[in-house]
Amino acid sequence: EMVTLEGAQAGLSWLTILKRRATYRLAFEDFDVERIAAYGEADRARLLADAGIIRNRAKVAATISNAQAVLGLRSEGTTLDAFLWAFIGGEPRRNTFQTLGEIPSETDESKAMSKGLKKRGFRFVGPTICYALMQAVGMVNDHTPRCFRYGEV
Repeated sequence: EMVTLEGAQAGLSWLTILKRRATYRLAFEDFDVERIAAYGEADRARLLADAGIIRNRAKVAATISNAQAVLGLRSEGTTLDAFLWAFIGGEPRRNTFQTLGEIPSETDESKAMSKGLKKRGFRFVGPTICYALMQAVGMVNDHTPRCFRYGEV
């Protein structure tokens, strides 16, 4: 789900995607990887006609091919989450940035993650999208001390 949403967000505001999250879950059958991986042309047409999601042909196609790539990881004996967490050693990273301006849009780890995902057939997973994914799922904590969430996380 988060790989799809982060990819869909490319070029758009995160709020645009968050407002459509429930519709994405409906359109992509609660992100059931096996079902999405088996989508054919009728499913693509259905998705491209769904005003509740971002109707970008390349982003829809990426979601389908990414589901197929997740199945490919499984056939290699791993899971998507294990694959992703390996890029930061399996533990959440708490950064110590003092200002928003210090927070990078990509890191060496997100570049390596992007390269690894692309090698396995994933799309819409550039280094910036990977870093945003890492932030969104809690792999990295970039809250600054002035953020109201800083103390909680």
